[in-house]
Amino acid sequence: MRPAAASSSVSDSAGADLVLGYATGYGVDFIEAFVRSLRAVYSGPAALFVSDDPAVAAFLADHDVEALRPMPSDEWTPQPVVARFADYARVLAERPGVRDVLLTDVRDVVFQGAPFEPRAKGLEVFVEYERNVLADHSFQMKHLRAGVGRDLADQLKDHRCICAGTIVGPADEAARLCRLILVLGAIPKSAIGGGFGIDQASLAAAVGYGLIPADIQDNYRRVATVGLSLEGVGVVDGVIVNPDGGFSPVVHQYDRHENLVQAVRERWATATPDRVRTGPQGLDRLLAKLSASTGRRLPELR
Repeated sequence: MRPAAASSSVSDSAGADLVLGYATGYGVDFIEAFVRSLRAVYSGPAALFVSDDPAVAAFLADHDVEALRPMPSDEWTPQPVVARFADYARVLAERPGVRDVLLTDVRDVVFQGAPFEPRAKGLEVFVEYERNVLADHSFQMKHLRAGVGRDLADQLKDHRCICAGTIVGPADEAARLCRLILVLGAIPKSAIGGGFGIDQASLAAAVGYGLIPADIQDNYRRVATVGLSLEGVGVVDGVIVNPDGGFSPVVHQYDRHENLVQAVRERWATATPDRVRTGPQGLDRLLAKLSASTGRRLPELR
């Protein structure tokens, strides 16, 4: 049942591809499963944006994964979910030889097959809520309305829910999408445009309004996004299997289900943490949410 491990020929055939992820603020325990599972099926170029952590740097070097640093800025300090697209676009602009790229979350992603097989015919984005539409996804609709206004957001309410955590396709098209997400996020006030959730909203707007051509891929194909539904998903011989009994090369949001976390621990990394909340916690989290909510409602001088 388990997919075959990567052979030495993979780097030759996929040498111009790039797996590019964002893992700032994470220790080795948060990235180990991602890296080990990736290197079991893919030996081509891979790079992660990480914080200045010697243990993380050493671990990545041991697995031939490039450690990148985010571009510092004193003027623009968005949430990492937004900042990543600026860093992605910068790296892709600096590396014109990249063919296809996978832009990916790290903490909640594992690999079960070669991520670029079959070859994408264009930009691919992935459904995360296959049985429902945007109108049923309160988180995405809230941020979409904050970003583009209620009237424009409601025009997309019957569209499919897609996730900004995994994007695959030609590097130039992926870079264009990154820049478009940043531009759309810059239209509302900065308290919204740099905040958590606007990445999802901007992606939904970019694809939903046809601002960039993208193929919305059904769930359980190249990527299985399992956070909102575990119906029919199981584990066989250490592999996370889809409702049809097959498996996807990339599994996203597995950390929301204890049985999948346990499977990842047993196969890839015993120290894989339970699902964690990122950012401030406790009273600090409450105050941060109140501050963000207030910022969305106050006028902003520009």
